[in-house]
Amino acid sequence: MNLPELVKNCKRIGISGHENPDGDCAGSCCGIALYLRKIFPDAEVDIYLEPMQECLSRNIPGSDTILHDVTGNEEKYDAFIVLDSTPERTGAPEKLYREAAVKINIDHHRTNPGAPDAHCYIDGQASSACELVYDLIAKDRIDADIAKALYVGMVTDTGVFQYSNTVESTMCAAGHLMSFGFDHSAVIREVFFERTYLQAKVLGTALAKSELALDGKYIFCCFDKEMLEKFGAERKDLEGISAQLLLTEGVDCSVFFHETEPGIWRASMRSVLITDVSKAASLFEGGGHVHAAGCTIRTQIGAAMKAIKDEIEGQLRNAGAI
Repeated sequence: MNLPELVKNCKRIGISGHENPDGDCAGSCCGIALYLRKIFPDAEVDIYLEPMQECLSRNIPGSDTILHDVTGNEEKYDAFIVLDSTPERTGAPEKLYREAAVKINIDHHRTNPGAPDAHCYIDGQASSACELVYDLIAKDRIDADIAKALYVGMVTDTGVFQYSNTVESTMCAAGHLMSFGFDHSAVIREVFFERTYLQAKVLGTALAKSELALDGKYIFCCFDKEMLEKFGAERKDLEGISAQLLLTEGVDCSVFFHETEPGIWRASMRSVLITDVSKAASLFEGGGHVHAAGCTIRTQIGAAMKAIKDEIEGQLRNAGAI
């Protein structure tokens, strides 16, 4: 994909990613926006994302320019770029994407099928959307702000380069980005390891309430809306719980269920080696990666939890793990 060629005649360029943006979503959106603003200074480049965790907005250059609302009165964009997501998962900005003359989708989720009316750069083997953006942009136009935005996404989506999606090209890209002189150790500490006191309390409760199943290979936890209201917790306070559950000795798969609205649940799934959690997520029209996926559940939660457990059990039995 030749990104500058696709948008060179565009006066208005819109950018968005998935709802509840994580570091990779926000980093890729801001990184590509900063790049396009640099090479096309006369173009209007807008980013649409939901509010993110403060640690991300503090560490991602360009996040102060993000627009959080779609009013419905926006002038049509000449080009619209969706990153780290299918257009359907962007929420309100999807309408702006559909109306744009040039549609671009850049994603590393293998469950993204692409679209015939869009210019797609989709690589399910890539570590992050930020690594794909790094591949697309001219290296001599990268500056410290672009580098830091992309580095944040790589750090968060690779688990500080510990997940299996980390390969040589990931480390080479990250190493180049580090050469621009920002405090990379502070980025790792603040966006991946640090938690607010509330987040620490919620995590502690999730660990205490978790349950082991399937010969200790599966761990799960479930928070209803009443539990979240008791803490005064929001969705952003739940980030990383499934990943922390996965660190339990002997566990291959973790799932954290939480109720977002009455009767509507979100399942966040992680795995180590055997379980393909994207298959479990697909039971409820979700998706993601082999070792990291999620879905929204609108059916009875008990039945949904059983269906997900049964899928995980089947995979573990087929592999001879239980």
